[in-house]
Amino acid sequence: MNIETDKAGRSNVAPPTDLPVFALTAPALGHWRNGNTGVEGVWSFEASEPGPNVLITALIHGNELCGAWGVLDVLQAGLRPRRGTLTLAFCNLQAFDRFDADHPYDSRFVDEDLNRVWGEGLAQRSSTCEQRRALELLPFVEKADWLLDLHSMQDGPALMLTGLQARNIALAKRLGTPEYVIVDAGHGEGRRMRDHGRFGDAEARALALLLECGQHGQLVSRDVAFDGVGRFLVESGCSTQDDIPPTWLRPAAASQRVFEVTDAIAAAGTNVRFAEAWRTGQTIGKRGTVLGWNDEVPFHTPYPNCTLVMPSLRQLRAGVTVVRLARETTGKGD
Repeated sequence: MNIETDKAGRSNVAPPTDLPVFALTAPALGHWRNGNTGVEGVWSFEASEPGPNVLITALIHGNELCGAWGVLDVLQAGLRPRRGTLTLAFCNLQAFDRFDADHPYDSRFVDEDLNRVWGEGLAQRSSTCEQRRALELLPFVEKADWLLDLHSMQDGPALMLTGLQARNIALAKRLGTPEYVIVDAGHGEGRRMRDHGRFGDAEARALALLLECGQHGQLVSRDVAFDGVGRFLVESGCSTQDDIPPTWLRPAAASQRVFEVTDAIAAAGTNVRFAEAWRTGQTIGKRGTVLGWNDEVPFHTPYPNCTLVMPSLRQLRAGVTVVRLARETTGKGD
């Protein structure tokens, strides 16, 4: 969405009246919670034919239900790999157990964000619930050749986050959806699972994508998760098109646009406010437009035609990313 700004740098976009209704219910995992690997919530199936080790993860955040529905549907459908190994993981079950439909945003994590604990030194850390869970998941993450990590977000259209590696941009384009492909380095607060180890290594061949399926709690986010899982399984060679239930698939995007994140604004503390109720996908034409204030220090668009990605003040604390700034690019992958 393109917006105009006045001389004061304010936009013509009206702020939303409230957050959307959380319409998506929490799935009942039942016996699927047990897993078959000796690790709760983790299932793994091996085909007789050799092939890639494919990992699909959900519930990195306990209130992001769309991915849990996607993984659950794979299990309930009895889908098994034609080639290689398929591993499915419900990740932060302790946070998920705290989900309350009346307070759906309070169960993102227990002690700390599970998507910020990956990287160097993880094997020596076990002081929080999320660190301990990451250690349980670590062997499956490090074996994976392909990773699809399913998430949802506060507002905006579905996004595919590729990290910085050209091979992942190319993969996102082969999948053909969603429309918005975001090339970014992650968060200063800590490393994401999709950037861990070989996934973030420029010389490696492991592939990883993080799919933001849309707004938390919106029914369509579940549909996007089903579609993403189906396309990913076929592209990896783990499954064939005939294996995928037709109801999972949505039309491919009419076109895809690739945006490279150039700046990530991190909160200095809890005193952060936006000049407008910004939304993902808004493109601000004027350089120097005031976006907000970080501990009373203004921050601005650093160049013309600056696109905003995932602006949010919901999880305010020192170091958390409140908005990413991006420019459109050709996004040529290898």
